Amino acid sequence: MATGIIKRQAASLVKGFVIAFVISVAEGSGYTSSGWTSGHATFYGGSDASGTMGGACGYGDLYSTGYGTKTAALSTALFNSGATCGACFQIQCDISKDSQWCLPGPKSITITATNFCPPNYALPNNDGGWCNPPLMHFDMAQPAWEQIAIYRGGIVPVQFRRVPCTPTGGVRFTINGRSYFELVLISNVGGAGDISAVSIKGSNTGWQPMSRNWGANWQSNSYLNGQSLSFQVTTSDGNSIIFYNVAPSNWQFQQTFATSQQFN
Repeated sequence: MATGIIKRQAASLVKGFVIAFVISVAEGSGYTSSGWTSGHATFYGGSDASGTMGGACGYGDLYSTGYGTKTAALSTALFNSGATCGACFQIQCDISKDSQWCLPGPKSITITATNFCPPNYALPNNDGGWCNPPLMHFDMAQPAWEQIAIYRGGIVPVQFRRVPCTPTGGVRFTINGRSYFELVLISNVGGAGDISAVSIKGSNTGWQPMSRNWGANWQSNSYLNGQSLSFQVTTSDGNSIIFYNVAPSNWQFQQTFATSQQFN
């Protein structure tokens, strides 16, 4: 387990994001890739991926939040009721099973889980019900799909594995909701990418656990107006960082605060 790391940086306003004084405590040595697993992939969202915006993880405009077009919606077996939001997967078209539609190489791409592919129980698992349990399926943004397979293929067999997320910049906190209901979207998370626990602390309170509301949105039912806000975030691999004074005491709802700290 690594020792605590303390860093302080002066707060400044940069492109609408407030970069606050941050003290981080990191544990662990970084996320380790998993082994390869078999699944299938389709695509959605159009050639510009405009149809992938929003989604069940709550990241909103995937361009402005840094996820871009390398994203996918996950089937029930992978989505885990939103707990997998933010995780990164390397996906490789399985040319040994489909040499017609897989691009030669074979090609692979790393995507971030940003949405949910719902089951369609009216269709069989092997004919349209691609996201039905227990199938492990990725409905990829079309530009991502076209980096591993031919458009006309529609669906291809893939090999996939969890890999570390390597976003640009630090973890971001967007504070939505209202008084007595702080709904915090945590995005741009590196390392494991998916979050297992969050706590919040006002400058006049102790640490309080938050609960997952939906996707990557975590809620607190405390009155924290007029207090600077700190967060402790733990990713699914057990790594934890404490971000002190992320939001200053004059924070407002709908604001996004970017930190300089990141998981690895």
